[in-house]
Amino acid sequence: MRQIVLDTETTGLSAETGDRIIEIACVELIDRKLTGQHFHRHLNPERDSHEDALKVHGLTSEFLKDKPKFAAIVDDLIDYLRGAELIIHNAPFDVGFLNKELELAGRPVLQSFAGHVIDSLVLAKQMFPGKRNSLDALCDRLEVDNSSRTLHGALLDAQLLADVYIRLTRGQNSLAMDLDDTPADQSWAQGTDLSQLELTVVQASESELAAHESVLLDLDKASKGKTLWRTA
Repeated sequence: MRQIVLDTETTGLSAETGDRIIEIACVELIDRKLTGQHFHRHLNPERDSHEDALKVHGLTSEFLKDKPKFAAIVDDLIDYLRGAELIIHNAPFDVGFLNKELELAGRPVLQSFAGHVIDSLVLAKQMFPGKRNSLDALCDRLEVDNSSRTLHGALLDAQLLADVYIRLTRGQNSLAMDLDDTPADQSWAQGTDLSQLELTVVQASESELAAHESVLLDLDKASKGKTLWRTA
């Protein structure tokens, strides 16, 4: 499965009142592993950032004035995102800005060419109800190193979010079997003599056992010692 973790920085909080995207970053996951195939652009918004926004991202108008406009990179972005499942923290914010930029560039909305959007903030609120679920808070809770994050930057934030998302979703959704999928005709199993069948038992190697223990320790830390296998 191809997934794209996406983040933006903007001149302010409202695309509908003229704020624009000034940075967009995407990191690619295939089968839940980073590929290194990133998409990252700084953009000239043709306007100044609000003072509060500038304090967050630090991207000045002077720095952005020679960067490309969104219209110049839009087709490359569409090609990169096409068909991929998107992972975005507080997705309505970024999707709203992207759709406004796409509209201004004369392109269709994000949902017309990208796949399903997963809001990692919604996932975090379901897993940690009543707690702070900002990216920084999740990094602290899930032991993701964010020590280099002094200002918000779209590429660093996308990379951190990819790590956070993998840790949020590393468990199975359900251990239950779907009994409705059991074949109605089970005649294939009747009258079969299994008495002579020899099963091969493959023992785990020391490195595999160590890797397994490492995963269990990570899960134990993420649940703050509430895993049942540690308390049984």
